[in-house]
Amino acid sequence: MDRRRFLLTSMAGALAGPLAAEAQQVPKVARIGYLRTSGDAGARLREAFRKGLRDLGYVEGRNVVIEYRVDEGKRERLPALVTELVALKVDVIVTGGTLHTLAAKQATTTLPIVFTSVGDPVGSGLVTSLARPGGNITGMSTLAQKLVGKCLEQLKQAVPGVSRVAVLRDEHSGRDNLEEAEGAARALGVQLQVVEARGPAEFDRAFSDMTRARAGALTVLPTAMFFIERGRLVDLAAKNRLPTVFPYREFVDIGGLMAYGPDLADLSRRAATYVDKILKGAKPGDLPVELPTKFELVINLKTAKALGLTLPPSLLARADQVIDP
Repeated sequence: MDRRRFLLTSMAGALAGPLAAEAQQVPKVARIGYLRTSGDAGARLREAFRKGLRDLGYVEGRNVVIEYRVDEGKRERLPALVTELVALKVDVIVTGGTLHTLAAKQATTTLPIVFTSVGDPVGSGLVTSLARPGGNITGMSTLAQKLVGKCLEQLKQAVPGVSRVAVLRDEHSGRDNLEEAEGAARALGVQLQVVEARGPAEFDRAFSDMTRARAGALTVLPTAMFFIERGRLVDLAAKNRLPTVFPYREFVDIGGLMAYGPDLADLSRRAATYVDKILKGAKPGDLPVELPTKFELVINLKTAKALGLTLPPSLLARADQVIDP
């Protein structure tokens, strides 16, 4: 009887140990740092990311906490904002474009970073390669072949008689984009006028250069700085009566004529998948950078009318959205 009682007591203790430990465990709450631009566009992309998390079973306040930080259009605030997120010991930092991601990279080499809309991750020094990023950074790229050429094609259809098109670029535009624009221009029979603006302070001078060269239209290459300053660029294009094709729909939402480019909301939603994988143990350096799969053509008819343009029905029929206030 003593031996039997001993065995039963031992078995009960062995079973009770794991059960008690399980009862005492508190489910881990993931903590995500989120750094993006402010404004309506930032809010839309933030909601797309949150939806991606919800689709994966994350509920804010229950199993995930998101520490939001916005730059309020002031790039100089980025280092301080990233430092705050690092100090909070978040599990992963989610960034927007190149400038936000570079700021995060300078702040930490250990915390995982997932970017949602970087144009040239390799050229900007964020990753070693698209297939194997290496380090602590990966994410979604807006890099797409023939994108600039497609923008010029749409612009030529909107303004059939245009013979000279200005191309606005900055130091992060990348040589590939410019070469693609030059090749597309030759195929379309238009001359290019390349104008560089390294910062907002050079915008007025850049548009004056376009006017003096008698440019009949404008295409804006995709960069983080241009996205942040999209309000200024849209206003200057309108002031100088330049039909302009922009790289993202966010420019058209605030009055730009037209845009053709990746769906940034879709990229933000897909970034949540990488965050989920990292939270479950994956290393950022082993997750290939993903390229855009959804593109959208958006046209603002109110702006077209203000410019005196009558857009061809074939172009309007191909648009994913026509804004007609």
